[in-house]
Amino acid sequence: MAFCFVQLTEGGSRRLAAVDDQGRARVVQTADTLYALAQAAIADGVTLAQAATLGDEIDIAAALADGRVLAPIDHPDPAHLQMTGTGLTHLGSAEGRDKMHKAALAQKDGAGEQLTDSMRMFLMGVEGGKPAAGQEGVQPEWFYKGDGSQLVAPGQPLASPSFAKDGGEEPEIAGVYVIGPDGTPHRLGFCLGNEFSDHVIERGNYLWLAHSKLRQAALGPELLAGPLPDDVRGTSRIVRDGQTVWEKPFLSGEANMSHTIANLERHHFKYDLFRRPGDVHVHFFGTATLSFSEGFQTQVGDVFEIEAAPFSYPVSNPLTQAQERPVTVKSL
Repeated sequence: MAFCFVQLTEGGSRRLAAVDDQGRARVVQTADTLYALAQAAIADGVTLAQAATLGDEIDIAAALADGRVLAPIDHPDPAHLQMTGTGLTHLGSAEGRDKMHKAALAQKDGAGEQLTDSMRMFLMGVEGGKPAAGQEGVQPEWFYKGDGSQLVAPGQPLASPSFAKDGGEEPEIAGVYVIGPDGTPHRLGFCLGNEFSDHVIERGNYLWLAHSKLRQAALGPELLAGPLPDDVRGTSRIVRDGQTVWEKPFLSGEANMSHTIANLERHHFKYDLFRRPGDVHVHFFGTATLSFSEGFQTQVGDVFEIEAAPFSYPVSNPLTQAQERPVTVKSL
């Protein structure tokens, strides 16, 4: 039986719930956090579902309404949770990127049409992002988002920095991993997410991509244990003052991607730095759907809503802007 796992609080204490494919949620008695359950499963050489002893039923909808649902994964030390991602991985993703980089679109010269670096990266993925089993495919675009302090819980605000030029949604699937004692990455499953970014900064110069990605991000309430469907279809919308002001379907899953998930994982975890025992990794797999690429401008107070089967609950977070925090570097 497939399970989703949800972290929440009840009576001031942490709880971990397992939700079966019939929507029945029960308390996990084996562990109070997904991280602890994963450590137990790794130690015993079993799956998360096999490691989970289940108890009484629990009401996830009520916990969501009360604001008691936590991010589906966290780490006792947030510095040991790494958030990263890959871009230009979905069929159609280059179209949105090129709309953002109009100043750098292909130009013609004596040698013929010159492609942007973004389009070249995308085409490399189309040609070499889905290698045969056991073979190494082309490496994707990669970026760093921050540590566990940047991960926002369901329903909580996504805060754009005071210096940001934009705060825009990116509806994505994220893989969640724990590194075992011997340095082996263990995939716990998949979450629906909003890989929140600053697209105005990115549009200004593609070399500012790193700056544009150093932002918070949100995951939906649940982690889907087991494989991700090949074809994931969902809807991304923006709600303003209770009214939907932008909405569009989005696609994910390997049937709609130019890379396999295995190839994205291979190029992330090939670095020893990312195989440190005990660490957690949340890795966003990319998207082809952005409101910004269609000229939409978000405002403080907007609510991002992202939903897709097989996930039962949406990613829903309002947009805020943080207060300015001037920094002075002191010499010692």
